[in-house]
Amino acid sequence: MDDDKYPPETGRRRFVKGVVGSASLAGVGTAASTALTAATSKPGTTGGPTTYVGIRNTDGPAPRGMPLVPLTVDDDGYLKGIWPEPQDVELQSGETVTVAREEMGELTYSGRWFQYCGVQQAKGVQPTVEQDNYLRAAPGTFDWQDEMELGQKLHVDDFDDYETWGNGVGEAGLGKPAQATWRSQSGEDEDVTPLPVQVVRSTRVPELPAESQYTEFLNAATERGFIAWLDKCTHFCCVPEFKAEGSAKFGAQNQVYCQCHQSVYDPFSPTKRSFTALPRD
Repeated sequence: MDDDKYPPETGRRRFVKGVVGSASLAGVGTAASTALTAATSKPGTTGGPTTYVGIRNTDGPAPRGMPLVPLTVDDDGYLKGIWPEPQDVELQSGETVTVAREEMGELTYSGRWFQYCGVQQAKGVQPTVEQDNYLRAAPGTFDWQDEMELGQKLHVDDFDDYETWGNGVGEAGLGKPAQATWRSQSGEDEDVTPLPVQVVRSTRVPELPAESQYTEFLNAATERGFIAWLDKCTHFCCVPEFKAEGSAKFGAQNQVYCQCHQSVYDPFSPTKRSFTALPRD
């Protein structure tokens, strides 16, 4: 059962700008703020009731967790998000639509997971849009990324100190985070809305499949200690941060904390939830 603060049938979703240091990422959906309060049901087509797995919301006003982005590591050590296979589906009306959907373990992984907070307008959530799917650096949130170039592909070597890394907030060695974008590459003349993603490498991640009822899915969605999620707070669409400054005041120093309105998420507690995905443009 979906215990979303705003029930799916209302389609109610709101928007506010993101935190300082992540303004460019929080801008996802700025132009779509009006649309976020519109009816979200287009059953059987580009939006509608959706079940997903996300990092668990543990405190604050956020109605549910942020959806996982399944990932893999290529043969050269670069991190790559997994996009579900496009397929044609015939509706009861006889209309044929293309959706991004595939079975991953015991769950159905779908592009609809990411259709909220204006992300549904992003080119990257269109089922058949060609992207290389690499997770690319978006410096500005974590100090250690300051020397990285915007758009640089994330590599396992960037996280080689993940077992000891700390930023003076909470417990050192819990995991090393990075801010990234996914399916957001464009040509010079294209205006592409970025999909903000947060990645964490932690010794706790390999333990998650055995601790979860979604064992097969998590085995397929995580690799070499990496886990990732779409970094758009489900409350007001801000961009939360793992081990963020100021989070200790709310007991969130070892979790993902939204500095806008104090929502808290546990990145090591994936859970299945439901919501009504906004229709794609």
